[in-house]
Amino acid sequence: MDIQIGQGKTARRAYGIDEIALVPGNRTLDPNLADTKWRIGNIEREIPIIASAMDGVVDVRMAVHLSQLGALGVLNLEGIQTRYANPEPILDRIASVGKEEFVPLMQELYAEPIKPELIEQRIREIKQQGGIAAVSATPVGASKFGSVVVKAGADLFFVQATVVSTAHLSPESVAPLDLAKFCQEMPIPVVLGNCVTYEVTLNLMKAGAAAVLVGIGPGAACTSRGVLGVGVPQATAVADCAAARDDYYQETGKYVPVIADGGLITGGDICKCIACGADGVMIGSPFARAAEAPGRGYHWGMATPSPVLPRGTRIRVGTTGTLEQILRGPAQLDDGTHNLLGALKTSMGTLGAKNIKEMQKVEVVIAPSLLTEGKVYQKAQQLGMGK
Repeated sequence: MDIQIGQGKTARRAYGIDEIALVPGNRTLDPNLADTKWRIGNIEREIPIIASAMDGVVDVRMAVHLSQLGALGVLNLEGIQTRYANPEPILDRIASVGKEEFVPLMQELYAEPIKPELIEQRIREIKQQGGIAAVSATPVGASKFGSVVVKAGADLFFVQATVVSTAHLSPESVAPLDLAKFCQEMPIPVVLGNCVTYEVTLNLMKAGAAAVLVGIGPGAACTSRGVLGVGVPQATAVADCAAARDDYYQETGKYVPVIADGGLITGGDICKCIACGADGVMIGSPFARAAEAPGRGYHWGMATPSPVLPRGTRIRVGTTGTLEQILRGPAQLDDGTHNLLGALKTSMGTLGAKNIKEMQKVEVVIAPSLLTEGKVYQKAQQLGMGK
């Protein structure tokens, strides 16, 4: 039902992940029986979790380790790893400056040109160590470096921007990336994003996307919603885009996964996104807290270094455990940020969902008090859910 904002302007109510809850059905099952496997392109993974293509989250080592643990990490082809042969001192500088110096430093560091030979080197380093080489670039970067990515033997190509659509208008002097042509010509699966609406999701699937990323501005280090005022809360965005996926499948017989990207911190957040219709999720800040993460306990947005309009910031996330503890456990924390796979399997068992498709069909209720009801002591003592 539309809500009237004022004369001549109505709006639809949208919901965030914190405003919903999952309802158990008529059965439960042992969490060990829960099948969390999913496919993206021609790649099957046990864990439907992808590490974001952010410089504080994924480098070669993280990409390899995530692959070994049953998940997936995406390397940013327009970041520190492809601008500097030795990124370690650069990452040290990013972690060492104060808040006031941070954005100018980022603009300076990211002004260094991207080097195609480093793109090729990083991809080959991942492959040589047995990792899945998934990489990300903006549409402009994709048109520049697509051939280099293919030559190096990458497995997946993510084309990402704050908002991606098939109907991009450019000045006459600029030729926009033809997404349909790019997907058709690339010999590897191409994932497109980001979007938040049914119509754009459907168009991206028709263009040949192997998967679609859903989310504009919910990320922990992203400031797009404050800078641009743009975005749709994730529960509603994922449900709308998942509806487009289902309709596209009914029409064509081709199933294109929907990936919830951004704003997810805990195992519960991941479970709720899948219940809203996501096939998998992309997360950044939870992995930035891993001892192996390149960010030195910091996490920053992809659009932070923009020389014109920065739309990201650097947040201190600390280091809470190893990547394996965060992804597969055993958990050392009680706030839902460790053993994300265990949380998903336990939630599926509690809800009686044998696999991801059944998890997408569980009952969802609007529950704005879900995270606060009965948690007075936790909040007062900053324990568990009150941290």
